[in-house]
Amino acid sequence: MSCERTDIVLHGYFDNELDAVGAAEFERHLDQCSECAKALEALESLRYSMNRAQLYETAPASLRKKVLAGIGAAKPVPSVLARTRWPWLAIAASLLLAFTGWQVASFHPGDNPETMLAAEVVDAHLRSLQPGHLTDVLSSDRHTVKPWFDGKLDFAPPVRDFADRGFPLEGGRLDAIHGRAIAALIYGRRKHLVNVFIWPSNEPDASPRGGSRQGYQWLDWRKAGMEFCAVSDTAPSDLEQLQRLFAE
Repeated sequence: MSCERTDIVLHGYFDNELDAVGAAEFERHLDQCSECAKALEALESLRYSMNRAQLYETAPASLRKKVLAGIGAAKPVPSVLARTRWPWLAIAASLLLAFTGWQVASFHPGDNPETMLAAEVVDAHLRSLQPGHLTDVLSSDRHTVKPWFDGKLDFAPPVRDFADRGFPLEGGRLDAIHGRAIAALIYGRRKHLVNVFIWPSNEPDASPRGGSRQGYQWLDWRKAGMEFCAVSDTAPSDLEQLQRLFAE
C-alpha cells in the first residue's frame, strides 16, 4: 500500500519548504515509514549524483576581467554613510561578543577535561550557526574543500563526502578548539547540520565517547593521529552512524 505522504509531504521536506513543526512531524513519520525513508534516500542520492556531475561551465577569463574592472570603477560610499554605518557595526560586534562570551563562560577551569571539551565544541557549533559563520568554503565536492585547507593549517584534515549515505558534505571552515586552529567540516543530516571538528592528536586511538549539552549532542573519538568531534542537534544515533562512516 502506497503512503500518501510520499507524494504530498516528501518533496516539500526535501526542498526545505516545510515549517519547523511540519518538518519535525515528518521526521517522526520517517522513523516508522520505510517507503518514505527509501524515497528520501533516492532523492538524496539523485542530488548527490547531480552535484558530482558538475553540470556547470566555468566563466571565461574575459568576463572575470570585465567584472573586476566594473568593481574597480564603482563609486565610493558617500561619507555620510561611512560615518553612520560604523556605530551599527560596533553594536552588532558587541552583541556577538556578548553572546560568545556568555557561551565561553559556561564552564569553569575546575571542570574535568570531558566537560571542558563538550563546552568548547558546543560553543563552536553555536558560533557557526550565526549568519555568515557556517562555512569559509561552500562546496559539496571534497576535491574543492580539502585543497582549501592547504597552507591554512599545519595538518591535512581527512575530507570525505557521505551524501550517498545520508550525510552530504556542505563545506568547511577554520575554527579553534583548545586554543589552536582546527578544521571544521559541515555535513547535512535531513534538516540538521553537523559540525565535525578535526585536529591532530598524539594520543592513541580511542573509542567514541559522547554526551549532550544545552540540547546538543556531541561525539568524540580518535583515529590515526587525529581527534574528531561531531556536534549537532540531531539524534545521537546519527552521530554514531557518521562516526562509523569516518572509521571505514
